[in-house]
Amino acid sequence: MNKPKIAVIGANEFQDPLIRKAKEMGFEVHAFAWAAGDVGEKSADVFHPISIVEKETICEVCKKEGVTAACSIGSDLAIHTVNYIQRALGQPSNPPETDLIATNKYEMRKAFMAAVVPCPKFIKVVSVPAESELAGMRYPLIVKPTDRSGSRGIFKCLNYKEVCAAVEPSCAASFEKCAIVEEYISGTEYSCESISFAGVHHVLALTKKYTTGSPHFIETGHTEPSDIPEQWQENVKSHIRMALDALHIRYGASHAEFMLDGDGGVHIIEIGSRMGGDCIGSDLVYLSTGMDFMRMVVDVACGKAPDLKPVRAPRRAEIRFIFGPEDVQGLEQTRKNAPETLWRASEIRDMTEAVTDSSNRYGYYITMGELL
Repeated sequence: MNKPKIAVIGANEFQDPLIRKAKEMGFEVHAFAWAAGDVGEKSADVFHPISIVEKETICEVCKKEGVTAACSIGSDLAIHTVNYIQRALGQPSNPPETDLIATNKYEMRKAFMAAVVPCPKFIKVVSVPAESELAGMRYPLIVKPTDRSGSRGIFKCLNYKEVCAAVEPSCAASFEKCAIVEEYISGTEYSCESISFAGVHHVLALTKKYTTGSPHFIETGHTEPSDIPEQWQENVKSHIRMALDALHIRYGASHAEFMLDGDGGVHIIEIGSRMGGDCIGSDLVYLSTGMDFMRMVVDVACGKAPDLKPVRAPRRAEIRFIFGPEDVQGLEQTRKNAPETLWRASEIRDMTEAVTDSSNRYGYYITMGELL
């Protein structure tokens, strides 16, 4: 009996768990990515060396090969191609406008404003703005590319001079060479993983985020479950669902980043119409809730409602990223003193190059333990 065929857009280390999950579910997996020697090139049943942005070419190959659905995790860039293929194959997908407003921070802010989702004051820039353009905005300000993720090109600015210095590198990091300048939201940062089907949003997990802080806010780790007080959680979930509706997200995984102030007020930073990266969706949700998030992604892509039943007992889960020798030492101590808590660890890359964003951290390891 021939296996059903599914496309996975991307083949790097963070896509590999999805490739393996789809194979476990009985699919013949066709992976598409620029040939770079990534692990998914070997783990997929068939690898097609085509850039993930070449959506028309990938779609034609999918039709020729008899692929029935497409999916991806943790990549904003891949989502455009996934939705294009899903529409062409007649599978569930978000509307075309979501491709833009869920991947462009400026368009996202406009959508939030239209739907009365609380968000900070903001402007879009292609070059250094006149100081008068920032009138009415309160410092500190955040400058970041309109269309990038992974902490690339983000700057916290305390005055106009710092804004002037930040705009050029932030625009340079953008695909469309634009940046957004917005008011800084103070509070504690979290994220939320959800799965949607036919417009119904199921919140799966809330995650505590740790970063390097100013100026670049590179993620140093994530923990699930979060420490959000239970009495605040329903309000958080309500705001997330409102924001998902504002972006017209109806199907698939989503990753929302938000701040909580000291009174439990929710401030949405941004939302991606894809599973959270940094192994949040692929590993932490599975460990902390017992629910198989990746299976849900594959099922929804194929037009099947997600199965929310836990498949394992929930544990406390944490990912820590390697920034230097002290983090490597922490990993080795875990291996030596508590190996049963180590879920998995990446290879540690050469540490001579400075860490400038999430893409060039030196590695990571994931631990699990008893729920607190």
